[in-house]
Amino acid sequence: MRVVIAEDNALLREGLVLLLTSAGHEVAAVASTGPEILPALLGHRPDVAVLDVRMPPGFRDEGLRAALTARREIPGLPVLVLSQYVEETYAAELLGDGAAGVGYLLKDRIGRVDEFLDALERVAAGGMALDPEVVAELMNRRRDDPLDSLTPREREVLQLMAEGRDNTTIATLLTVTERSVSKHIGNVFLKLGLSPQNDSGHRRVLAVLAYLNSPSTARP
Repeated sequence: MRVVIAEDNALLREGLVLLLTSAGHEVAAVASTGPEILPALLGHRPDVAVLDVRMPPGFRDEGLRAALTARREIPGLPVLVLSQYVEETYAAELLGDGAAGVGYLLKDRIGRVDEFLDALERVAAGGMALDPEVVAELMNRRRDDPLDSLTPREREVLQLMAEGRDNTTIATLLTVTERSVSKHIGNVFLKLGLSPQNDSGHRRVLAVLAYLNSPSTARP
């Protein structure tokens, strides 16, 4: 697949290029500053974009802003955002733009090559890939709400759902049967007031994350 990379750190940028090309992907363009990102995305219309959140010249949210603008210009453009730290506000804003084809990973995750490439492919296919630490931040920011009614196992299942894992993978990771996973998912949706009919594909993940990031339920 064709990828556009936006990263100001030259060493990391070249490392990403080498990693992706070695995995059989084409790097259509690279950007090292914020103003370069949008023209590269609109000009090349890649299968997926890999963007740092903070880019020159301001080192604030140039990458995120470019990603949001590009997704308005190219609806459904898959975007995998990278960040040095868990920045809850940025994660929530990206998810609020529409969670299909969206990823948010910490840069440390790149070193786990298989995990990174798997996340990139999921995002490119229209799915979701959230760093486990990002998911934990989004979940822990809320107290005294329906999440408190979840059992420890249901919370584990919900976190893995939010990371974009399918039922088979969840069953493997938790060493349980897929039937048990389906039952836990049904309980999660019931307790969160979400329809169990969404228990298929990444739509169930979107429903859960929409609930977690709803202004009416977010912790002040």
